[in-house]
Amino acid sequence: MKKERFKFLVAVYLILVRDGKILLLKRFNTGYEDGNYSLVAGHVDEGESFREAIAREAKEEAGIEIGLEDVELAHVMQRVSLGRISFFLTAEKWKGEIKNMESEKCDDLSWFNVDDLPANTIPYIKKAIENYRENIIFSEE
Repeated sequence: MKKERFKFLVAVYLILVRDGKILLLKRFNTGYEDGNYSLVAGHVDEGESFREAIAREAKEEAGIEIGLEDVELAHVMQRVSLGRISFFLTAEKWKGEIKNMESEKCDDLSWFNVDDLPANTIPYIKKAIENYRENIIFSEE
């Protein structure tokens, strides 16, 4: 019998920074890290590129359109114990006004000083943002 290969769960996260502030959302009613801040994010669907996935999530969660050509890699985090690979992507421009499009799963979508994140920022998100700011491309957790 052929052994099935291990497969990672792949997620993408959007780092949007404007005037020294970063866009964070507070999770609500999801069953995972509720009450804590994260980034616009989601899982990559089968047949979808990382850029396509983050553009889709930006539209679904924040109501903005990001051109695929405007998406850049900021950081990759392997979350070893969880079997996850997280790609943190950034975009310097987008179309539309940022708006909470998923109020049933997010009870705050706001800009925060990138040097002073909320105390209730999810720890691995905080670490990824720190790595992004320090130009560290890859980390393991």
